[in-house]
Amino acid sequence: MRVITLNVNGIRSAAAKGLFPWLAQQQADVICLQEVRAREEQFAGHDIALPGYHAAYYPADRPGYAGVALYSRAAPERVVRGFGVAEFDGEGRYLEAQFPDLSIVSLYLPSGSSGPERQASKDRFLEAFLPHLRSLKRRRRPYLLCGDWNIAHREIDLKNWRANRKNSGFLPHERAWLDELFDEVGFIDAFRSVNPQPEQYTWWSNRGQAWAKNVGWRIDYQIASPRLAGAARAAQIFKAQRFSDHAPLIMDYEL
Repeated sequence: MRVITLNVNGIRSAAAKGLFPWLAQQQADVICLQEVRAREEQFAGHDIALPGYHAAYYPADRPGYAGVALYSRAAPERVVRGFGVAEFDGEGRYLEAQFPDLSIVSLYLPSGSSGPERQASKDRFLEAFLPHLRSLKRRRRPYLLCGDWNIAHREIDLKNWRANRKNSGFLPHERAWLDELFDEVGFIDAFRSVNPQPEQYTWWSNRGQAWAKNVGWRIDYQIASPRLAGAARAAQIFKAQRFSDHAPLIMDYEL
């Protein structure tokens, strides 16, 4: 099974940069997109179709903001929009496709980088989301949560970690939250299970030639519930073509 996740930073913008012809060539079984920033009625005239795929969307209530999408070769048995917390469900952050023996989620965590108010919202999300993740672990079906988690876990996961220790995305309590998810709850950072190398980034600032110099952050993940332990086989961060300020994370699994 091949799964691709990408924060598109606007699905119409990414489409104009050639994202969908590229996706059509990747032979992915499931594609998770975040920060779609459009409603379905705004897709007209934009090349966002993927022949042979079923598409599900979950836009934010606020126009031009957040929102997630999921494309799959197989039709889901059920699609779940939101995880039951009104503040964040209205922002279109959680889209779950349930297949017979697996659920895959397109997920977009809040960013706290624009100021204290947004960081407070992000912290509320983390507090509300961990109990949901614990409940997913207790279910019989395995889960794969793919998307922009807006947290770099360890020092290896961003270039300038010393300068960012007091910045959103690398705050001690955010990193501790991921520690708890992995070490105590038992979820798995699927990318790191197959690639332990440094300088593996998925997002680059638009300032200071960050992309050209590979001064990046690894904030896009595919995170597996314990029932998928050992299933990841290969991982690739695709950088040959640029569709967004994030790069596609491509992972292959043996199920």
